[in-house]
Amino acid sequence: MEETEHRGEIPKLYPANATIDNFFIGGEWDKYLQQVVLPKTESVHPNPKIEQVVVEKHPELEIPLDPGDSCSGKYIYVHDLPTHFNSDILKHCRSLSKWMDMCPFISNMGLGPQLQSSDKVVSNEGWYETNQFVVEVLFHNRMKQYKCLTNDSSKAAAVFVPYYGGLDVVRYLWDSKRMMRDHYSMALIQWIREKPEWKRMWGRDHFMVAGRISWDFRRLTEKDDHWGNKLMVLPESKNMTMLTIESSPWNENDFAIPYPTDFHPSSDAQVFEWQHRMRKIRRRTLFSFAGAPRPNLKNSIRSEIIQQCKSARRKCQLLGCHPSSKKCDDPSNLLKMFQSSIFCLQPPGDSYTRRSTFDSILAGCIPVFFHPGSAYVQYLWHFPKDFTKYSVFIPGDEVKEGKANITRILSRISRRRVVAMREQVVRLIPGIVYADPRSSLETLEDAFDITVDGVLERIDGIRKEMIQGKNLTVSEAEEESNWKKTMFGTIGPHPWDHFFIREREWNPQ
Repeated sequence: MEETEHRGEIPKLYPANATIDNFFIGGEWDKYLQQVVLPKTESVHPNPKIEQVVVEKHPELEIPLDPGDSCSGKYIYVHDLPTHFNSDILKHCRSLSKWMDMCPFISNMGLGPQLQSSDKVVSNEGWYETNQFVVEVLFHNRMKQYKCLTNDSSKAAAVFVPYYGGLDVVRYLWDSKRMMRDHYSMALIQWIREKPEWKRMWGRDHFMVAGRISWDFRRLTEKDDHWGNKLMVLPESKNMTMLTIESSPWNENDFAIPYPTDFHPSSDAQVFEWQHRMRKIRRRTLFSFAGAPRPNLKNSIRSEIIQQCKSARRKCQLLGCHPSSKKCDDPSNLLKMFQSSIFCLQPPGDSYTRRSTFDSILAGCIPVFFHPGSAYVQYLWHFPKDFTKYSVFIPGDEVKEGKANITRILSRISRRRVVAMREQVVRLIPGIVYADPRSSLETLEDAFDITVDGVLERIDGIRKEMIQGKNLTVSEAEEESNWKKTMFGTIGPHPWDHFFIREREWNPQ
């Protein structure tokens, strides 16, 4: 995840002792000292007992279907959570970031301030300065307009939990007190467990959106100085479908959804107009990179990429997103560079993924990935499984070892293939943007629509397995190979295995 390199926040993310796998090794962190008053809730046992799914048939789980009802099988019930789990968090928007005032970014239902461009880089309508961590607010507001909501949970195909988990935890991520970081998530689990909707499928029909990366919610220890909270490692959470902007490749209930971009169309026409512009625009630069080096990450290839870009001279554009630079604070600068480039380099940053990936696709620029965890095993509902149709993959270890020359590799791609790939990228645009929650698209499916379809399909499959009495327990070996099983349908050896070596715990170095 790119910690808003171009939105005024410092680029560091994770402390050196917060090792998730061989890819997550960061720098030192300031402590977040600000304290907040927590609402009174009953304490939750750190290891709550959860009902096990009994291996027996459950025909009562079938959802009544009506062929004459267009919403049959698509109804969603939304939990009416206490306000301290969502709307009250927004009231304290000034405490949501240590480095910037988040209040402007939660305006316009999470779209942020309207974006103006003097050089016509963006169109006149549908553009906002959107923060990359507000997807849970956007998603909740879109859900309020979902055409198949129901107040009758008995006919609901899925249950949505509108908890702002990302905005909650960010208030305490840099605080050493783990109990503060865990407070709301554990109180939420206790609240949900007491509802009759939970007991129907033990939460396997529940889903929620957390607007940060999975690692912010996967603390595996009880040590105060270890990163994140325990939201996604609680037994109940493992039964739910968890949606994040970056998922864990090893957990089967964790799914990635697109980072929010600045484009939020309110009509199909706005999308078609933008796609037409991206098809016709002239691209004079072979490739570009927007970002900063990561000297504290031992496996980072950022420095090598920056050096290759500089060596390529006029074939590469470089936008250095250093904390002292203001160039990356203006979204128009990024879009302008991406629009003039054929390829856009997307190396991992503090974690596997970047918002820049979606900004570049929005600009019709073909993404170049260096780690399969940056997109291919992440956005399974939103990107084609055949990644060669819309992107280029250059193994990052070959760049690190000096075996891969980016300029030479990209220059050798035929013009015919480039045209086909760009067309595929442009076609992806509707599905990676979040439409304006105050309106709706008519014939196109946006990121929200595709996500809901994916969730409903997954839960329907789980429900059918439970009705048939199948054992839903996942073995450790299956979990370890989850990324292969979901993408390739196999758990055998794969050439990408060395990219996904991980440590089982968050161990201090």
